[in-house]
Amino acid sequence: MQAPKRQPRGLDVNLSADAGRTPSSPLHLLSSLPVCAEPASGRSRVRCCMELVAGCYEQQKWTPVADFTHHAHTASLSAVAVSSRFVVTGSKDETIHIYDMKKKIDHGALVHHNGTITCLKFHGNRHLISGAEDGLICVWDAKKWECLKSIKAHKGHVTFLSIHPSGKLALSVGTDKTLRTWNLVEGRSAFIKNIKQNAHIVEWSPRGEKYVVVILNKIDVYQLDTASVSGTITNEKRVSSVTFLSESVLAVAGDEEVVRFFDCDSLMCLSEFKAHENRVKDMFSFETPEHHIIVTASSDGFIKMWKLKEDKGVSPSLLCEVNTNARLTCLGVWLDSVTDTKGSLLPAVEPSPVSKQEQSKRKKKESGREVQEEERQLKPDTKNCGLTGNSNKPTKGSSLVSTKKRKTVEMLEKKKSKRKKI
Repeated sequence: MQAPKRQPRGLDVNLSADAGRTPSSPLHLLSSLPVCAEPASGRSRVRCCMELVAGCYEQQKWTPVADFTHHAHTASLSAVAVSSRFVVTGSKDETIHIYDMKKKIDHGALVHHNGTITCLKFHGNRHLISGAEDGLICVWDAKKWECLKSIKAHKGHVTFLSIHPSGKLALSVGTDKTLRTWNLVEGRSAFIKNIKQNAHIVEWSPRGEKYVVVILNKIDVYQLDTASVSGTITNEKRVSSVTFLSESVLAVAGDEEVVRFFDCDSLMCLSEFKAHENRVKDMFSFETPEHHIIVTASSDGFIKMWKLKEDKGVSPSLLCEVNTNARLTCLGVWLDSVTDTKGSLLPAVEPSPVSKQEQSKRKKKESGREVQEEERQLKPDTKNCGLTGNSNKPTKGSSLVSTKKRKTVEMLEKKKSKRKKI
């Protein structure tokens, strides 16, 4: 069998799976699949990359293969989250592993929780929030990878959390039958709502105007302005994953082969299609310039990518599929493009010495401008205020400028006195 040609890396579908099925192999794999599957050649590692083969006219052939495989944890994976550069995975071994997807290396592990990691969410590229069975929610600095805040969120397990698009609020649900709203700016609880049963999923809509809370096979739709249930969607079987396709359309997967699209306003089922031969474990949706895509992962070992139609009443078309031969547990999508330049963690390429010199020159110029601006701002204050100045305390800049002025005045006075003596 010929080795596949190397293709430019564009899109990786990151999955976590119970891969070691034999009792002698307790390790579990993290794999990233950019879109061409080939059987492993003798080695236990599976090599892969994204390949896009152009067809005739509007047709395209998407072929997924494994690109990066790592023995991630000593127990099965339970959660995965993705930023513009990193993929993090949580496991039943109570650790969070970090992977640099640009370099395809293990970046390290975070050890703080005492229990299975149940949920992981990035906000931008600077912060990661984790929840676990120990009832803690932790906020991590995704640059230094330090724990900024550890909150005892629930009396029982934290089962799921979701961050508002603004980054100021978060929702969490746990086994203590509560839905909690968190003020992320101040790092405190903002509101606690008692619900009748243990919810296992909570999710904000893309604009953050509504959110859904999942209890078994029922999905309660809440409006943010009223914080009350506007309606309930009932699925045929227990819900395992939900993802918003738009502000009003929700994709729902459960312990069955079917994926359904619901309208959150009318609460009606718009369409449904058979996605897998076994239950769907997780879903993820994203948009490219050409397509709106939903990715599904199932217990049958298949990962499938579907192209969504503009009319959500029409079933999506299959773009590609790959059989991982593993029992999949969770799913994430890593796009090989920096979408958030402000919050990017590390530059893709280290700056050259020339660029460092230029940066230092710019910094000096900027600092010089800042000093000039400070001096301009302080001059009118010194004229009006005299020696005592305002009641407001002077800044460092103003104090430095005033001491310099005093020294120059003293030097001039000394020179004048010397000349007079002569």
